[in-house]
Amino acid sequence: MFLAEEAAQAVAKTFEPFDIMMLIFTLVIFIGLVRLLTARPKKNIFAIGFTAVAFLVFAFANYVMIFKVWLG
Repeated sequence: MFLAEEAAQAVAKTFEPFDIMMLIFTLVIFIGLVRLLTARPKKNIFAIGFTAVAFLVFAFANYVMIFKVWLG
């Protein structure tokens, strides 16, 4: 009985406070990407590529976090 209760508590505790930080970081990276893409005089291609890769990594991590851990 003790092991079943421990397993139920482990499944119930899937939300971590760091998850909110991941969502905020992803939002900040997206805002930075939009600002880089709308720069008028000269676009920094390296910064745009680096930010796009970072955004894709964070977006994939958020997808896994939400759909596989929270709702899974």
